[in-house]
Amino acid sequence: MNTELIIKEIAAVDTWQLRHSVMWPNKPMDYIKLKEDNSGFHFGCYVNNELVSIVSLFIKNNQAQFRKLATIHTAQGKGYATLLLKHVFKFAEHKNVASIWCNARANKINFYKKFGMLKTTKTYNKGGIDFVVMKKMYD
Repeated sequence: MNTELIIKEIAAVDTWQLRHSVMWPNKPMDYIKLKEDNSGFHFGCYVNNELVSIVSLFIKNNQAQFRKLATIHTAQGKGYATLLLKHVFKFAEHKNVASIWCNARANKINFYKKFGMLKTTKTYNKGGIDFVVMKKMYD
């Protein structure tokens, strides 16, 4: 069976259900919405026309931040988030940003290191989950 994989820009509203079900299923839907959603770029990875992974990118001045990277449970571990992040890193680089950063769940640090991201000293806890800020500089 051939698998059709497409990564494309999508509307913020198209990320919300996946964000909610994967990241914070026990919180109200409004918990996963961002006040910046309308000013961001949102990307979806579709496999055979099914949205399986999403991420949002926000650019301010010459800094980019990606947020809300999520993959449906049945598609996790298959490389879709990796493909999506590679796309986002290229997109940000074409926007001539100096750096890209994220608030990484502490248990996902090694995943982000694969992209050349480094841990910073900034950490915090939200909803009982530990986070660390990770950053990558562009040349």
